[in-house]
Amino acid sequence: MTSDVWLPVPAAEIQGLPEGFTYRFWDGGQDFPADPADCAFYVVPYMKGTEIAVRPLAAMTSVRAVQTLSAGIDHVEPGLGDLPAGVQLCNARGVHEASTAELTLALVLASLRGIPGFVHGQDKEEWRAGFYPALADKSVLIVGYGSIGAAIEDRLTPFECARVARVARSARTTERGPVHPLADLPGLLPSADVVILSTPLTEATQGLVNAGFLSRMKDGALLVNVSRGPVVDTKALLAELESGRLRAALDVTDPEPLPAGHPLWHAPGLLISPHVGGSTSAFMPRAKRLMASQLTRLAAGEPLHNIVLTTS
Repeated sequence: MTSDVWLPVPAAEIQGLPEGFTYRFWDGGQDFPADPADCAFYVVPYMKGTEIAVRPLAAMTSVRAVQTLSAGIDHVEPGLGDLPAGVQLCNARGVHEASTAELTLALVLASLRGIPGFVHGQDKEEWRAGFYPALADKSVLIVGYGSIGAAIEDRLTPFECARVARVARSARTTERGPVHPLADLPGLLPSADVVILSTPLTEATQGLVNAGFLSRMKDGALLVNVSRGPVVDTKALLAELESGRLRAALDVTDPEPLPAGHPLWHAPGLLISPHVGGSTSAFMPRAKRLMASQLTRLAAGEPLHNIVLTTS
């Protein structure tokens, strides 16, 4: 049985790795660290894109598990058909919740309280006093109520929101209240002051935020996307921003990275961050703990955590 493990972090930098494996460091470089056919456990390089993520998959004929360091798996899905049956794909649940939820609140508060305008005012030595919207008393809708969506609500709680509504793929009940299915979105959008997208990119969510979705949002509402760029129809969003009816804050865009000259850069009422929801000092300690935990479970013959699917 093969025992090679490919890690995007040198094994010496990860505490708690079990013995019995041969650890290979590969963070997306041109040359593979060893024969991919000998890899039993592959940790996908973080934020290196689909081309790098899937490049070794076709040759990984003995791999038993593929572990992403992202909450989403869309960047590895194109290569899953090259894998043998029975390979478990695991995501990074537990790694990005704190960082992404922090950025979400930062984008919401910055957008509502006019922080981008203050920064521009400081550059021009202008005192831009006035009244600005508060998060307090606002109705918030979270679209994509998984672990990240729940972490966002954790951080919304002290801000005295009037209401937090939750939407996920299917209905369920949580300690905080009901989670609505996607089918309920049309009825929930008109009452939301802030709509937060934290959903994975799937066939059901690609283009979810289209012209119809946006038209149901109330005048002056704020759209915040910390999920994936293609969840939002860029052309439809631009039309709403340019009309001044809606505002938005985007950590992800379509296309991405956003090229110079793209109209999103200068769209009114838009705040852009460069896909840094998970890229903080909180990422690496949690990623290392996840890798060590998963490999300890693999070595002990125990079920892995965070299994999203098994290839067939």
